[in-house]
Amino acid sequence: MPPRATRTFSFLVVLSFAFSYAPISLAGEAQPSDRQLWDETDARIDQHRKAAATVVVTDADGNPVAGAEVQVEQTRHAFLFGSNIFSWGRVGDEAGEAAYRERFADVFNFATLPFYWWSYESVRGEPIHERTEQVARWCRDQGIVCKGHPLAWNYAEPKWLPDDSEQVMELQRKRIADCVTRFAGLIEIWDVVNEATHFDREDCARRAPKLTAAWTRIGRDEFIRQCFHEARAAGPSATLLINDYRVDPAFAERIEQLTGADGKPLYDVIGIQSHQHGGVWSNRKIWETCERFARFGVPLHFTEATILSGKQGWELAQRGEDWTTTPEGEATQAREVERFYTMLYSHPAVEAITWWDFSDRGAWQRAPAGFLRRDMSPKPAYEAVRRLIKDKWWTRATVRTDDQGKASFRGTLGQYRITVRAAGQTVASQTMDLDRDSANQIVLRMSR
Repeated sequence: MPPRATRTFSFLVVLSFAFSYAPISLAGEAQPSDRQLWDETDARIDQHRKAAATVVVTDADGNPVAGAEVQVEQTRHAFLFGSNIFSWGRVGDEAGEAAYRERFADVFNFATLPFYWWSYESVRGEPIHERTEQVARWCRDQGIVCKGHPLAWNYAEPKWLPDDSEQVMELQRKRIADCVTRFAGLIEIWDVVNEATHFDREDCARRAPKLTAAWTRIGRDEFIRQCFHEARAAGPSATLLINDYRVDPAFAERIEQLTGADGKPLYDVIGIQSHQHGGVWSNRKIWETCERFARFGVPLHFTEATILSGKQGWELAQRGEDWTTTPEGEATQAREVERFYTMLYSHPAVEAITWWDFSDRGAWQRAPAGFLRRDMSPKPAYEAVRRLIKDKWWTRATVRTDDQGKASFRGTLGQYRITVRAAGQTVASQTMDLDRDSANQIVLRMSR
């Protein structure tokens, strides 16, 4: 046998843990109060966002090795924390662009890329695929998962659309197939149909008369079905969302209709918008919204979330005021963002949160909802979210094997780097996933 200091190790690594998806029962009344919902967030997070794992270290003969040091370091979340990334490459100055990218990648593992038809293909036959691919490849290099938003929406339309509704629908289907096929391997999550519940509202009819007419002619639910069928054919393994700003029973009614001939849902995920320009949601509203859509048995993504750091009110965008962030508003935003994220993270059906927008520069409606100011400096809300994602909900631990060669830890679901030391030497460093659907065990065997 070689000297102890030069002993080498080979290993087989598998993960072992148990996870329950069912919500924990809330003590007290059937409809818990805001305070009770908040007080039980840590318990729900511990149950639904963590799992127990065991590392077993043995010698070459299978005998347990006691006292081996096991270092556990999380490297990414399973949960998707993100934002739209619409300002990538468009900040306008080199220092601001660098700050935007650095701060985005430091916190988020999820990015929404724009596919608005009217700007994505403003000239017929000339979609901006190359620019989008550039952003998507940058995201991939940073370990950021991408989503495309949206494939079908009638808020506005390309000026070149024909008058004939059948031709419009054919072009809509071809666009879906083109985008999903073109970005296979780079973008595998799609908001297929956006805001279909109230698709015929006045502003949509005014801004997109040809698209709205096509939707009306074919029928709302049939339009949605055709879009989903096209997306599924183009991306058999893609994750497909139905997304809406309506969070009331009307949206739930639309979802109930979205089944195929086999009775199975056409969608994989339900997307919920939560723009809070007019005031923040209570804990009860957050929870009740999650419960309303969790009953469909698929994951929930909060796709567009905003909480302002300035004046509150939807009408400010229409009045053209200088809608800026304020110190008092930033303090409030940070506090409310932490509460909002914590409530959502504690609900077992929620698997993603996307902020809208990352920066106040170029923000939707010019609203001060970003985590960064217009000069790309971080607001307190950015720091609050970073503390949650990379500290409070991030696992780092050092444990030692017992007399049976076992070392146990409980960690946040996600990817890990596990490093094992014995006799003062690093003997293994392995990346692995801790997820809720596996039942595995890490076994590390020393070689002779």
